[in-house]
Amino acid sequence: MRWASLPKTAVMLWLLLSSTSPSPAWGQAEIPLEMVKLWADTFGGDLYKTVTKYSGSLLLQKKYKDVEPSLKIKEVDGLELVRKFSEAMETMLRRKVEAVKNLVEAAEEADLNHEFNESLVFDYYNSVLINERDENGNYVELGAEFVLESNAHFSNLLVNTSISSVQLPTNVYNKDPDILNGVYMSEALNPVFVENFQRDPTLTWQYFGSSTGFFRIYPGIKWTPDENGVIAFDCRNRGWYIQAATSPKDIVIVVDTSGSMKGLRMTIAKHTITTILDTLGENDFVNIIAYSDHIHYIEPCFRGILVQADRDNREHFKQLVDELMVKGVGVVNQALTEAFQILNQFQEARQGSLCNQAIMLISDGAVEDYEPVFEKYNWPDRKVRVFTYLIGREVTFADRMRWIACNNKGYYTQVSTLADAQENVMEYLHVLSRPMVINHDHDITWTEAYMDSKLLTSQAQNVMLLTTVAMPVFSKKNETRSHGILLGVVGSDVALRELMKLAPRYKLGVHGYAFLNTNNGYILSHPDLRPLYREGKKLKPKPNYNSVDLSEVEWEDRAEILRAAMINGETGSLSLDVKVPLDKGRRALFLANDYFFTDISDTPFSLGVVLSRGHGEHILLGNTSVEEGLHDLLHPDLTLASDWIYCTTDIDPDHRKLSQLEAVVRFLTGEDPDLECDEELVQEALFDAVVTAPMEAYWTALALNISDELEHGVDVAFLGTRAGLLRSSLFVGSEKVSDKKFLTPEDETSVFTMDRFPLWYRQAAEQPPGSFVFNLRSAEGPESPGEPVAVTASTAVAVTVDEKTAIAAAVGVQMRLEFLQRTFWAATQQCSPVDGPCPKSCQDNDLDCFVIDNNGFILISEMSQEVGRFLGEVDGALMTQLLSMGVFSQVTMYDYQAMCKLQNHHPSAARPLVSPVSALLTATRWLVNELLLFLLEWSAWGSWHVDRGAEAKAVFHHSHKHKKQDTLQPCDTEYPVFVHQMAIRETNGVIECGACQKIFVMQQIPNSNLLLLVTDTTCDCSIFPLILQEATEVKYNASVKCDRMRSQKLRRRPGSCHAFHPEENAQDCGGTSDTSASFTLLLLPLCAWVLPPQLLW
Repeated sequence: MRWASLPKTAVMLWLLLSSTSPSPAWGQAEIPLEMVKLWADTFGGDLYKTVTKYSGSLLLQKKYKDVEPSLKIKEVDGLELVRKFSEAMETMLRRKVEAVKNLVEAAEEADLNHEFNESLVFDYYNSVLINERDENGNYVELGAEFVLESNAHFSNLLVNTSISSVQLPTNVYNKDPDILNGVYMSEALNPVFVENFQRDPTLTWQYFGSSTGFFRIYPGIKWTPDENGVIAFDCRNRGWYIQAATSPKDIVIVVDTSGSMKGLRMTIAKHTITTILDTLGENDFVNIIAYSDHIHYIEPCFRGILVQADRDNREHFKQLVDELMVKGVGVVNQALTEAFQILNQFQEARQGSLCNQAIMLISDGAVEDYEPVFEKYNWPDRKVRVFTYLIGREVTFADRMRWIACNNKGYYTQVSTLADAQENVMEYLHVLSRPMVINHDHDITWTEAYMDSKLLTSQAQNVMLLTTVAMPVFSKKNETRSHGILLGVVGSDVALRELMKLAPRYKLGVHGYAFLNTNNGYILSHPDLRPLYREGKKLKPKPNYNSVDLSEVEWEDRAEILRAAMINGETGSLSLDVKVPLDKGRRALFLANDYFFTDISDTPFSLGVVLSRGHGEHILLGNTSVEEGLHDLLHPDLTLASDWIYCTTDIDPDHRKLSQLEAVVRFLTGEDPDLECDEELVQEALFDAVVTAPMEAYWTALALNISDELEHGVDVAFLGTRAGLLRSSLFVGSEKVSDKKFLTPEDETSVFTMDRFPLWYRQAAEQPPGSFVFNLRSAEGPESPGEPVAVTASTAVAVTVDEKTAIAAAVGVQMRLEFLQRTFWAATQQCSPVDGPCPKSCQDNDLDCFVIDNNGFILISEMSQEVGRFLGEVDGALMTQLLSMGVFSQVTMYDYQAMCKLQNHHPSAARPLVSPVSALLTATRWLVNELLLFLLEWSAWGSWHVDRGAEAKAVFHHSHKHKKQDTLQPCDTEYPVFVHQMAIRETNGVIECGACQKIFVMQQIPNSNLLLLVTDTTCDCSIFPLILQEATEVKYNASVKCDRMRSQKLRRRPGSCHAFHPEENAQDCGGTSDTSASFTLLLLPLCAWVLPPQLLW
C-alpha cells in the first residue's frame, strides 16, 4: 500500500494536527457521544449489579463495617519488624552452626584416634551400590540392604534417618586405602548426625566432604548415576567445600598457546583451566592470560585487571577458553611479568580479595628466562604463590616446572590425561588451606544461594534454593602439623524457603515482602528472583541464577543507596517510588515503598523488609472467642493458605500429614498440646472466619435460586482476607467451571503464597473504593497463554478506624467470557432513555466496538481472535492517538533476568552442502574425537585407577554438549506497559489517516477498570505502525558493555584471611607423577602431527 512508504515525520504531523484540532460536526453525528455514554453506563450498571449480587461484596463490606467499633488498626514499625525477623533468623542459623561444630569436633577426634592402615578391609554403605544385586540375586560388594523410606522433611525423597551413606565420584576408586581409612574414620559421625537431627528437627542435609573425594551424607540416600553411567558430583568442587577450605584469592591463570601445545595437549590444558575456574567463587577474583610469542588477555576488555569470579564471569571465561588456538613460540617471561603486575596493582589499590594471591602456569614445560621475573616481583617475600601444571606425558621439562612451584610456595603437578585434571587441580586448594589448618582456625562459611544439584536426580520432586553453612576439618596430629593437612569440610544445608518463613507474610501487607542479599550484593532470596527458565518443555536453571545483583531486582534504586547500605551491614530505612510488574509483565502497579533493612549477625547476609505506604503499613487487629471462631472455621467452603505457617507441622513426623487448617483446629481444641502455632495469625484467621461466615449462607441461597439458564454466567464466588483465609462457592457443577485451575495451588497467581497475595487481591487493593477490577484469564498454564475463557472481577474491602485505613479482604467472582460479551451486546441495543429506533449499533459494519481494561487488553470485540490481545497490536492508529492525548501513558519496565536468543555467529549451516571438503573435514573430526576417546579409555583400563576411563568419557561427553550452543542466554530487556490515566474518563477525536479521517469515542465504564472504545471502520489507517507490548533486548555497544563488565561494584569482604603461616612446609610442593605411557597414548602426538590442526579441536 502506498501509505506504508510515508515518512514517520508525516505520520507524527498528522497525529499532532488530529490531537489539537476540534472534531468536525459530521464526526459527532457519525458516533453520537450520548449514545456511547449510554452504552457504557448501561453495561457498567448491568455488570455492577451482577458482580455485586454474586460476589456478595456489599454484604461483606457491611459485615466488616458492623465490627469496626471493636477493631484496632496498628501502625507497623518497619525497623522494629525487620530487627525482630533478623533476630529470629539469627537464632535459627546459630542452631545450624552448632550442629556443624559438633561434626567438626567429632571428625577431628576420630582422626586423632585413628591409625592409618594400608591393608584395611572395610565394608561401608556405598550410595550408588546399596540395595543392588548381582545376577544371582546376592547383594553386590559395598551394596548391602539399606532401608529407605519416603520422608516429607527431605522433599519426599527415599532416605534412612538412622545412618549416613557414602558417595564417590566415578574417577575415585572406592577401595583405595586412603578412601577406606577415611570412610572408616568418619563412621564416628553417624551418631552425631542423628543427635543433631534429634536436637534440631529443622535440620536438613548434614554431610562430610573428604579431601580424598568421598562424600558422607545424612540421612543416607541412594545415588543415581547420570544417563552415561557417570557420577560427576565431586564434593571437593562444590562452593561450600572450596570456600570453607580456603580463604579468598586473586588468581591469574597463565596458559601456553604456542605451537607445541597443539592437539590433545591443548584439549587437556583447556579442561584444566575450566576445572580451576570451577574451584572459584564470588569472593575470589580472576583473569586469564594466554601467551605464545606475545601475550593476550583472552577477554581484551579485562586487560590489566582482575574480575570477580562469579558465575557470569566464570561461564564467560569458559566460552573464551574453548576458542583458544595454538600458534607461534612460547615466551613465558612476558606473561609472568604481566600477571605479577596485575596482582601487585590490585594489592596496592586495596582491590580484589586482599588475601591469597596466586599464578597458575599451564604449559608443556618449554619455559625459559623466568627466574629474573621472580627475583624482581616475588622474592624474597614470595607473597604470590605460583602453581605449575605440566601438560602431557612428556617429562623433559618437569624439573623446570617443579622448580618454579617449589621456589614460590606453590605446587607442581603433571596433567597427562583429561581424567587427571580434577585430582591435580585440587592440590592447590590443599596448599592454600595450610595456613588456616596449622593455625586451627575454624572459620564459619556461608555460601551464596544454589540449587540442590546433589539431589537433582530423577527422584527429586522439586528444585530448592539453599545456602550451606560449612567448616573445615583439620588433622590435629602433631607429626603432620607443618604439612597442614585438611581432612575435609563438614556442612549442613539451610533451605532459604524455611528461613523466609521467619518473616511471616501476613505482617507485610498486601504488597509487602522480605528479601535477603549477600555481602557481594547478590540476591539470596527475593520474590522477584526467577532462577529457572523454560526451554521447550523443560525448566532449566539460568546460568547466572545465583549472581543476580540486588540492583537488578530493585532496579528503581538507581543510586544504589539501598544496595550500599545493606552490603555494609547497616540498619536503616529508605523510601522509593517503584513500578511493580504484575501478570507476567503485562501490567504494573505504581507504589510508594518504604524499605527497612538490617544485617543478620554472624553471617554475611542482610535482611530487607518492604512495606507499601498507606494501607500497607497498617495492620488490622480483631478479636473473637475461640468457640465462635472454631465453629465458623470448620465451614466446608473455607481454606487457609497452605504456604503460610499458622502452625509448625514439618518437624514432628506426626504433624507432617496435617494441613494448616487441621493443625489450627487441633491447636484450638487442645487436642494436640505439642503443636507450636503463631497465635496472632491464628487469632486473625478466627476473626475473619466469624466476619465472613454469613457469606457461605448468602452464596448457597443464590445458587439454589438460579433458575434461568441464562443466569448461568457466573461460575464461582470467592473472597480472601489478609490472614490468608480463602472462601469460595460454586454456582455451577465443578465440571462446568470455565477455568478449573483458578484458586488451586496449580495457579500460584490466584492463591496466597509465601511470597505474594493473589493477583486479584493485589489489583483490587489499588482500585477506587467500590470499584471492581476485571481481568481476562486464559485456559492454559502461565507459561503458554491460550484461548481466553474466563473473566475475574474483584473489589477490596477497606476498614477505617481513627482515620487509619487497612485492607481487610477482597471479594469477587469468576464469570464466563461469553456471559460478559452477551451482557455487553445487550447493553449496546439501548439507544435512548425511551424506546426508539437505534441509529447506530456495534453490530453495524461501519463501527468497531472494543471493551478494554486499564492496561489496554481487549476483553470484548466482534472479532473473537482479537480478544486477549493488546489494543496496539490490533489498531495501531487508535492506540497511538490515545497515547498522544494522554489517555494512556507508556511506562518502560526493565528485566535484568531475561533470557534471549543467541545471535548466530557461525557460518551458514548450508556450507557443508556446497563444500564436499567441509563435509569430509566434519566427518574426519568426529572420527578423530571418537578415536581419542577410545584410546584414552583403553589406556586408563590397565592403570590401578580403573575408573578414569569413565571420567574421560564424561569429560568428552560434557565437552560435546558444551559445543552445542544453547538457544537462550542471559540478557537485559526493556518492555512497555500501558496504563490508563484515570482522570480522563471520556474523550473523542479524529485521526488523520492521509486521504481519510477516522473518528473514535472513548468512555469509561462505571465502577470498573474497563473502557468502551467505538471507532468507525470506513477509513484505512494502516499507515500507523502497530504498537506491540513485547520485550526487546537492551543492546550495549562495545565500549559500554566493556565498562559494565569491568565495573567493580561495592562488596563487603569476608572477615578472615589466612594467606601464609611461618610454620608451613613450603617444600611440600609436589613431585613427579606416574609417567608411564601406554603405546596407544604415545601414538597420540603422532596423530596430532599427521592430521591438520583443525581436526583436533
